[in-house]
Amino acid sequence: MSDFQEPIYHTNAGAPRWVGLAVAVLGGVSVLGLGVGLSALNHANSIQQTTEASVRQSTDALSQRLAKEDEINQQLQSDLKVVTDKLNLTQTQLISARKQTKATTVAVDKKLSGLESSVNSQLATKANTDDVNKLNGDVSGVKTDLDATKNSIQMARSEMGTLIARNHDEIDQLRRMGQRDYFEFTVTRKSGAERVGSIQVELKDTNTKKNQYTINVLADDKSFEKKNRSVNEPIFFYTGGSHAALELVVNKVSKTTASGYLSVPKSAGTASASASPSGQ
Repeated sequence: MSDFQEPIYHTNAGAPRWVGLAVAVLGGVSVLGLGVGLSALNHANSIQQTTEASVRQSTDALSQRLAKEDEINQQLQSDLKVVTDKLNLTQTQLISARKQTKATTVAVDKKLSGLESSVNSQLATKANTDDVNKLNGDVSGVKTDLDATKNSIQMARSEMGTLIARNHDEIDQLRRMGQRDYFEFTVTRKSGAERVGSIQVELKDTNTKKNQYTINVLADDKSFEKKNRSVNEPIFFYTGGSHAALELVVNKVSKTTASGYLSVPKSAGTASASASPSGQ
């Protein structure tokens, strides 16, 4: 070996600085990604809970609506049954009523036409004012009778052939016909027997849902009970002083009262009127 050979020096080079920076950046990115993932998971859980609550609320609302519609449907079916019971007319009665309606309308129309022709004739010959007013009054009376007749045609007829009034106005129409006497009444439950015309009536029970009632009638020292009768369904009975049937009709019921009228033949009307002067 030469005495002039240069000595060899060994040095340990350190790691470059960029390596440490890269590791730090990667660590930060990892932490940020973890935070974003947790936030997304929490958001998804919140959306799921909100969706489930909304579905439950919608389901409850739908169930309530279906229950309400089912209740309404049952009520409509009950009302339909009541209406069907009220309109329980036989085909023969309906045909007879139509024939009578047609005949009555034709007769009244002919009478009205005749009176109008008479008025025109009188006017053409320059009749005096009194005559014209008299004829106009006759025509007005016939028109009033025609209106009353048309209204009565709309009323149902009972099995005895009498017209059944459904309210106070129709009762007044029947009074104007002059065939029978009519006594309107309102009786109350638990108030005992109440006088109507020449008889007494005692209200026992009412069923507002079915439009039915139970009533006790006292006439000629005798009493009879009619159970579960329908509104506007006539009750016929006889008293000792009448050869024709009396007719009792209830038009309206409440929880505690029943309102209607008593129809009495003219032969028995005087006695009934003396017992009830007001006609109520």
